[in-house]
Amino acid sequence: MTTFFSSDFHFGHQNIISYCRRPFSGVEEMNEMLVSKWNAVVGPLDVVHVLGDVAMGRRDETLRFVGQLAGRKILYPGNHDRCWYGHGPSAAKFEKEYLAAGFDEIRQGPQKLRVAGRLVTLCHLPYRGDSGDTDRFNKFRPVDEGLWLLHGHVHDKWRRHGRMINVGVDVWDFTPVSEGLVADLMETEANAADTTSTKTSV
Repeated sequence: MTTFFSSDFHFGHQNIISYCRRPFSGVEEMNEMLVSKWNAVVGPLDVVHVLGDVAMGRRDETLRFVGQLAGRKILYPGNHDRCWYGHGPSAAKFEKEYLAAGFDEIRQGPQKLRVAGRLVTLCHLPYRGDSGDTDRFNKFRPVDEGLWLLHGHVHDKWRRHGRMINVGVDVWDFTPVSEGLVADLMETEANAADTTSTKTSV
């Protein structure tokens, strides 16, 4: 069994292609490639921690892709997920919909997890920074306790920034990131200067 991390698929979201300069001719190609890239590395016994922003548009058309993804899938909802607790009381009624689509579990808010023996925080939102110029959703961000943070939300702004590692598809060739790769990144770059990463073409 291998543990993976990923985020920010935006299934069905046409505008994300131009916004993040994703190398797809249209949303259909993007949806198909996201599923293909996932299933090329994730096996039926693997676990994937999905750090939010799964799908956009009509949920009956876009959430169905979750059921095509291999492995056990744990969702940490993001601001674009209708089941995100930041949307208030209405979020709870959507959790069943996301579970029915193929998620095995939903964990709300920042969570702690051991990754390669190291305690880290998992959350859709980073400690600081955003996909745009202004930090949003500040009251829902994790508290920086000195731990490494695995997150999404910022799309292609960085792969690692300080102790924050962005596991979003836009900086990992649209592919889930293995626990081993995360561990290597924490180990080899712990004392290095902040780095950024751009997407590679599919």
